[in-house]
Amino acid sequence: MSILSGTPEGGFCTGEIILGVDEAGRGPLAGPVVASAVALCKPRPAGLDDSKKLTARRRGELDLVIRRRCAWAVGVVDVEAIDRLNILGATMLAMTLAVQRLCDMLDREPGRILIDGNMTPAGRAEGWRWHGTAIIGGDATEPCISAASIVAKEWRDRIMLKASQDHPHYCWDRNKGYGTPDHLAALQEHGPCPLHRRSFAPVSQLMLL
Repeated sequence: MSILSGTPEGGFCTGEIILGVDEAGRGPLAGPVVASAVALCKPRPAGLDDSKKLTARRRGELDLVIRRRCAWAVGVVDVEAIDRLNILGATMLAMTLAVQRLCDMLDREPGRILIDGNMTPAGRAEGWRWHGTAIIGGDATEPCISAASIVAKEWRDRIMLKASQDHPHYCWDRNKGYGTPDHLAALQEHGPCPLHRRSFAPVSQLMLL
């Protein structure tokens, strides 16, 4: 598990702090799950949207702007923890790590925490102590969550691109660990590597053969 963060370069609100939280990597067969927490600067970056609706180029541009101008943190939970906790527990832990790091960096508690999805880490992750509001589709409607979705997605993609250099036959540079036909074919031929999630059915089924 790891946590990384950055301080804002842009103007920052001295009033209530609102954090947006989102994750990337719940569905893949390989690699970590990554969560990001973002407190937007003022004025906020233009063009924020759900990371899945943005082109790769635009998402990369916005990621750089957000991490330069806003306050942000990421929590990364590795494959071992995913297999131990299950993916929901690992996701809730990643969110907790990201929010904790951002609060520590800002030396302030947030007034509100907006989380993409239908649940919060409350009661699901040790260390979560805040009131959070879950918003279904929040990555498309709440700018701070949109920013968090962009940072989380780009951070995880960079991890998988680096991992692909050591395990090129799984084509993670293209599929980022998701169960695409090329990834599944490579799994059949080469078997799982240490970065594969043993608790996920396609991987666990292969290990039984």
